[in-house]
Amino acid sequence: MTATRPRIILADDHHLLVEGLRQLLSPRFDVVAVVYDGEALLAALRRTSADALLLDLALPGRSGLDLLPDIRTLRPAMKVLVVTMHVDRVLADAAIAGGAHGFVPKDAGTEELEVALHEVLAGRRYISRLVPKSSHRVGLGARHLGLARLTPRQQEIVRMIGEGRSTADVAAALGLRPSTVAFHRANIRKALGIPTEWGLVRFAILTTIGATEGVEQGQA
Repeated sequence: MTATRPRIILADDHHLLVEGLRQLLSPRFDVVAVVYDGEALLAALRRTSADALLLDLALPGRSGLDLLPDIRTLRPAMKVLVVTMHVDRVLADAAIAGGAHGFVPKDAGTEELEVALHEVLAGRRYISRLVPKSSHRVGLGARHLGLARLTPRQQEIVRMIGEGRSTADVAAALGLRPSTVAFHRANIRKALGIPTEWGLVRFAILTTIGATEGVEQGQA
């Protein structure tokens, strides 16, 4: 951090929440950009430098987790604090593994939000105490039942999502266009009855964890 006020970008699709955050943070931070979807965020990062990004996971089009690799590429020195309504250990761990520096639920309160911001700006990781230490895993039966509804190609895409790969990474690995992978993701969600992108990401992470644990137990 420098002697000047930290520069902040806000990325959330809830306009009222964003305006509330802007007013809350403006006495101590400079809000240099406000965006409401993933593509607008990437465009803002190309033209605007900032010290920190407050990132919602459930952005329209692409989830925050899917955007993290692009965010890290565009602004590697910028700190990323995930601020989300989903109090989930799996998502918190996935966000940190993907390059985020902190994870705070939206109902944590303004005092904790500012503490989290100062912590990540100081170069430290911050995960709210409201996030549980562990998460319920998808059982073998539920996992296999869900995956059985998918084609082999769709199962492969789920595995790659669970490994933390973005849509662009999956497309490159499979020799497909990103739009084709996005089409597959929509069909996978429909087949599994998962309404949101972050729900698909969580399912993919949990099934990948379960598959890894199954291999480890078989080798034990």
